[in-house]
Amino acid sequence: MKGTLAVLGELNGVGAAALMRDGQLDDLLIDAPDDRIRPGAIFRARATRPMKGQGGLILSSPQGPLFFRQAKGIASGQRLIVQATTYAEGGKAAPVTDRVVFKSRYCLVTPGAPGLNISRDIRDEERRVELRALCDGEMGDDGLGLVLRSVCSGANDEAVIDDVLEMLSLARQVMSEPTAGAEELLLDGPDAQGLAWREWPEADQVDADPGAFERHAIEDEIEALGRANVPLGGGAHMYIEPTRAFVAVDVNTGGDTSPAAGLKANISAIRALPRALRLRGLGGQIVVDAAPMPKRDRRQVEQVARAAFKADPIETSLVGWTPLGHLELQRKRERLPLEESLK
Repeated sequence: MKGTLAVLGELNGVGAAALMRDGQLDDLLIDAPDDRIRPGAIFRARATRPMKGQGGLILSSPQGPLFFRQAKGIASGQRLIVQATTYAEGGKAAPVTDRVVFKSRYCLVTPGAPGLNISRDIRDEERRVELRALCDGEMGDDGLGLVLRSVCSGANDEAVIDDVLEMLSLARQVMSEPTAGAEELLLDGPDAQGLAWREWPEADQVDADPGAFERHAIEDEIEALGRANVPLGGGAHMYIEPTRAFVAVDVNTGGDTSPAAGLKANISAIRALPRALRLRGLGGQIVVDAAPMPKRDRRQVEQVARAAFKADPIETSLVGWTPLGHLELQRKRERLPLEESLK
């Protein structure tokens, strides 16, 4: 089928959502186990002890320890309102920030950063004026900022303003909680289907009826993700294998022995890598062992990588090349590894 289809259902008894694009699995969200802190969760937490040598401190919360990178000026026992930013690595405290953001389908609300901003991706000046007029009157003097997301460009005005009002109300409610008080989860992070509603607003169709995953063969697609080998066409392929320290990506040309085989395989691998990492829930340090190619071709591969990851919803930074010719990337841990999600 052509177009995009959001499929909502369950995997192994937990909530899940899959996005099909032109008949191919393009994104996958699965509810985290109950003992994991979801990104976006907001806590009233208590400072406990500094992490010497790391420039941060550990906070205690009802769901376990949190890691706050900024320790300067914070006393032991002090309460803070913080938000989880990513999933924690195994056995480590969940990273948090005090720059809380309330994110929804059409808008972001930013406490402490007042003002009304509109996504730069909305280039129609007339539409920008309409959106500003629509939301300007809802901004108070309580220090809340509002960012309208790019999806507002073609959205119904009523849907946009309803979402804005709901998020402003939620932000005011949460941020009015007294800092002093018992440690508490003030707002949980979104589950898989809530995240799908927020991040896939332009899906052409939605199938949430019982048996949706079986009907669209989602489980067969997920089974294929358990294999390290990813075909790239023309005989080329790459292996994606997570280790404790980083995710290793090995690119191979296959049977192609032409002079340009290495460059072609590396470009194909980089273009396929964002989707492959997204579906497997992999983040952190990514090390790409590129197929052999002349050093002069590295710039072209970098350009392809920047374009490929710019279109990916998960923040990924291109770090550079190592002396051994490996391309290093740093990717935000917004997802749990698929293997852990399916346990």
